Amino acid sequence: MTSAAQATALGYVEASRADLSAWTRTIFDFGETAWREYQSAAWYVETLRHHGFSVEEGSAGMPTAFCAHWTSPAGSGPTIGMYAEYDAVPGNCQDAAPVKRPRPGLGEHAGGHTDPHSALGMSGLGGLLATKHAMERHGLAGTLRFTGEPAEKVRGSKPIHAARGYYDGLDGMLSFHPFYMLPLCNTVRWDTHCGAAYAMIYRFVCDEPEAWTRVAGAPIPQSHSAVRAPGANDALLMMYMASKALRDSMLTHQGGWSISEAILTAGQATADNLPAGLAEIQYMIRVPTLEMAEQATAMLDRNAEMAAGMTGCRTERHWVCKSRPGLANHAMAGIAWDAMREVGAPRWSEDARRLAREIQVNLGLEPMEQPFLAECERLIEPQAAEAILRRDLAPSQLNSTSDDYTDMSWHAPTARFYVARPALRAPQGYTYPGWVMNALGGMPETIDPMVVCAAKTLALSALRLIEDDTARIAARREFEERTGGGIGGSNWIRPLADYPPPIGFRWPEYITTVRGREWWIPT
Repeated sequence: MTSAAQATALGYVEASRADLSAWTRTIFDFGETAWREYQSAAWYVETLRHHGFSVEEGSAGMPTAFCAHWTSPAGSGPTIGMYAEYDAVPGNCQDAAPVKRPRPGLGEHAGGHTDPHSALGMSGLGGLLATKHAMERHGLAGTLRFTGEPAEKVRGSKPIHAARGYYDGLDGMLSFHPFYMLPLCNTVRWDTHCGAAYAMIYRFVCDEPEAWTRVAGAPIPQSHSAVRAPGANDALLMMYMASKALRDSMLTHQGGWSISEAILTAGQATADNLPAGLAEIQYMIRVPTLEMAEQATAMLDRNAEMAAGMTGCRTERHWVCKSRPGLANHAMAGIAWDAMREVGAPRWSEDARRLAREIQVNLGLEPMEQPFLAECERLIEPQAAEAILRRDLAPSQLNSTSDDYTDMSWHAPTARFYVARPALRAPQGYTYPGWVMNALGGMPETIDPMVVCAAKTLALSALRLIEDDTARIAARREFEERTGGGIGGSNWIRPLADYPPPIGFRWPEYITTVRGREWWIPT
């Protein structure tokens, strides 16, 4: 049964629809990528302060992270956590339009929102402000903590925030994500939470290329004919090719996993015959267990040493992420599920369906009367979604897929729920190009229903934790049982982020030149 405070929160979200829509589009158009979300973070900090929150900027040494607090005048009470993500993805610049085109003034290689985090973060903010408004109106004691989480696409901030204690002391953490795979659409994760992930950068440095064939009594070297080391570019290419074997001969035999790479820096030659002095490649390993992550890392380490030795380089490894697999909490899942049932699944208007049909026509498809996936407009019980998810997993595999909310789950009772983002039905045998989902995540008619539903679910769940002592105590008891005594307990996995924030690398970003503001790859 909805409490008076929960009813007030629902009304607040309804009254804030226009603001939430405009704000979502603002972050969508910023399109800033990992570790470089300067405008997005500044926008959140300013908005939170305007609404009465105290905000620590640059939390845990991350310039585009923050941590906001608000305590009710009625007293500190339970402390509830929510958060925003706002990083985009390089190479996915798409306008909020039903046709493939980059945002104005940019090329397609600039950043763009794929998940979309622009809407994820605004859902979190909407739920936070609705909860605060209801607490003030009804005199509820409690504290709200809201973290800004940059670089989620490289699983960057949450392991670092966790290691620095930013999730400690929470009575509940609420984690939302737009659905990204069936059956996890309009539901709550039950037992099978996301797995572990390691990410690292291997840097190859060629300090002394002239020493590659240094021999006593050698002739005076000629500038264009001297023998020099192959250099850092060759090292990077050898690393890249050797490590592809991980996909074919190692991890494929050990359950769900993925490994991907991104070249951050290469080419550093200054003349036609000088070898590159610096090259960097990042790897992201997503696996069910920490043991698998360690095994894959050991293989990559050996490959890096091999590549460096063959090319006259030295190698360095720098951590980007070390995150733990997720911890279930059925009591928290039940709280979020009750809220979802109260709110219901998102519904799309005829205006949204018209835009969806326009996309289909622009792709040469026959427009559909009902263009959205049916699953997007209906709920699925957590246990039913769990049963479907488990069909493709080995009984021994406890975790699947990847997301860094998992680090939060070891510090507070955590619920992880999904609300449907708009996704289109496809003709038999057809797959939509990636820009379609990106565009649907930016057009107000298509993305706003998800933002509103998620904000309402967050607010109802938070207020339930504040008002219902029995539910909150049950969630805490389960957390302590699963961890063997809470933080530091016998079954607790300690934070793994014993490294500094990797903010100093050549992450893709927007730059300002005499031509104006542009992506680092000129338009």
